[in-house]
Amino acid sequence: MPYHSIVLVKQVPDTANVTAEAMKADGTVNRAALPTIFNPEDLHALETALEVRDRFGGTVTAVSMGPPKAADVLRSCLFRGADRAILLTDRRAAASDTLATSYILAQTIKTVGQADLVFAGRQAIDGDTAQVGPQCAEKLGFPQITYLEELIDLRDRTIRVRRNTGYGWEIVDAQLPVLITVIESANDPRPEAARRVHRFKRARVEAEVAAEVKLLMPAASDDERSAEIARRVTALQEQGLLIEQWDLDKIGADLSRCGLAGSPTKVFRVQAIVLTKEGYTEVPPTEEGIRKMIHELVVDHSIG
Repeated sequence: MPYHSIVLVKQVPDTANVTAEAMKADGTVNRAALPTIFNPEDLHALETALEVRDRFGGTVTAVSMGPPKAADVLRSCLFRGADRAILLTDRRAAASDTLATSYILAQTIKTVGQADLVFAGRQAIDGDTAQVGPQCAEKLGFPQITYLEELIDLRDRTIRVRRNTGYGWEIVDAQLPVLITVIESANDPRPEAARRVHRFKRARVEAEVAAEVKLLMPAASDDERSAEIARRVTALQEQGLLIEQWDLDKIGADLSRCGLAGSPTKVFRVQAIVLTKEGYTEVPPTEEGIRKMIHELVVDHSIG
């Protein structure tokens, strides 16, 4: 029996390469100043979806929500073996918190349709909330399994997995459809395949095509640019190289539940921590050394 897997992927700032320009004056993240990467645990979710297809048959659809630049991670999904890629991009979705994001993604999954399995990374490194996957499951009405570290079996409409509990593991069975979040110890993501890179390196969303046409035809009229965009999009579609670009209207979203309007999360305070102390203190690896270190930390209120 073939299974249709949908995997949720995200493009995130590379938090391992943070520079002095990483924060704006108001304390928010300056995403434009940070390089972006494929969210690490989403790679493991994609690998799990591809494993399901390889072992049991079916198809894999990769879905991402973000600006047109997020098409980069969808191309990477195609390079690794995904059958279909969809980008949900809409300025009206900006400033969405986890509640609004999960609503938008759930609506996207419903619009894709016929999902047997939905996979997502446990959490994204830019937010570290681990909320979007479970919230999507709630909005879809799907059972959920969190912290998958091994796919054991999939028979008929029942999946069996081993999940990490933090202090051990447990075997869980669930009826499809189901949403599963995946941790980094679940597998080793396959590399991008050279043949697929060669085939899909020209894959684009329509917004990227429009940006390229604007750059190449700066003196053209709006009608001329529109005609060229339409021509290029049609050509990409005929070659199987068009990454689908959806907006909130396409998924029938309630705008009151999207973006800032649909985000009840409020930031109480943003505080910049500046470390001013220079030098270091060497602590001898003895019981007495540890005792003195703890005493010093308590005295200056670092702990306690």
